[in-house]
Amino acid sequence: MTELTIQRLGLQGDGIAEGPVFAPQTLPGEVVSGIIDGQRLTDIRIEKPSDHRVAPPCRHAKACGGCQLQHASDAFVADWKVGVVRHALASQGIEAEFRPIQTSDTQSRRRASFSARRTKKGAMAGFHARASDVIVEIPDCLLIDPALKDALPMVERLAIVGASRKGELSVLVTTSETGLDVAVTGGKPLDGPLRIALAAEVERFAMARLAWEDEVIAMRNPPLQRFGKALVPVPPGAFLQATPQGEAALLDAVREIVGKADKVVDLFAGCGTFALPLAENAEVHAVEGAAAMTAALDAGWRKAQGLKRVSHAVRDLFRRPLLPDELAKFDAVVIDPPRAGAEAQVAELAKAKPPVIAFVSCNPITFARDAKLLIGAGYRLDWVQVVDQFRWSAHVEQVASFTLTSA
Repeated sequence: MTELTIQRLGLQGDGIAEGPVFAPQTLPGEVVSGIIDGQRLTDIRIEKPSDHRVAPPCRHAKACGGCQLQHASDAFVADWKVGVVRHALASQGIEAEFRPIQTSDTQSRRRASFSARRTKKGAMAGFHARASDVIVEIPDCLLIDPALKDALPMVERLAIVGASRKGELSVLVTTSETGLDVAVTGGKPLDGPLRIALAAEVERFAMARLAWEDEVIAMRNPPLQRFGKALVPVPPGAFLQATPQGEAALLDAVREIVGKADKVVDLFAGCGTFALPLAENAEVHAVEGAAAMTAALDAGWRKAQGLKRVSHAVRDLFRRPLLPDELAKFDAVVIDPPRAGAEAQVAELAKAKPPVIAFVSCNPITFARDAKLLIGAGYRLDWVQVVDQFRWSAHVEQVASFTLTSA
């Protein structure tokens, strides 16, 4: 056994000792012992615990790989997540004002991707163990909405009906205004008997919709998501913010940044998370690369009452970012790119110089890179709001206000 002192946490939530040696479920300052296997410490024993160490609240914490930080106090996790964003900005030479972190409640995750396998006695469903393809059953998970926890028997039944003997299903289950929206990948190829069997399961478990790979098997009710005054019939597997509280925190910040702008462009708009609520006070142009999501956004807008005009365009903003002449007509920009960031689009924003930019990001590293470009073009980073929708995980999100100070 080797004894080590944990110096810091890495971006994946593992403790890091000199070497580097990565030690999961450890905290800075702790003295630990274990067996070094390459760059990882296994068979870990805590010799001297941190004052921030707590007993994991979930009984599945040791086995399940869904959470990385249940062994740390809430205050420590909050400070660490803000620190991740602060350090990413500092690496680009940027200082910023940080507002208090907004953390989602337990049992608030409205979407979960379950893994499921057939067994000799039936099936099992849950999440993977840490760094493993072993499925851990999680009947008392503290993260997911109770409706998702109650859906586990349905997930197991789908494995019995549609999983191959050695294969594994990935079952994405999302709560909606009209019931559970279920999308499955990794199952048997569809044929007539399987379609009939799956349709029967839709009725048995009263699913709103079941999609198998890219095909909708049956839909009892269109799954609707509420964005402000609009109810949007989202396509299977469409991007959504993880929790209602997290979405509300991001939207409140975006509304504040946009202010009284009359014309807003929403880049990487998805199904309208920001575009539709903002349309209560401004005309909005929503740009998104997936046609199914823009069609859903448009359908939600057309049926909603009391919204201003929302136009939309299907466009790959990585390959064809909006150019300065296209951006010139807008008073404010909202941008919410995927983890890769939006380097090409931000370069065009830096040329166009819209008055204000609300920048939402799920990756502190690419956010800091893009922030540096905007600041170099004459923008001031007013403040950053960290939002923790993925409680007890290493995932960090943030929204930031940028104001043009020089042309």
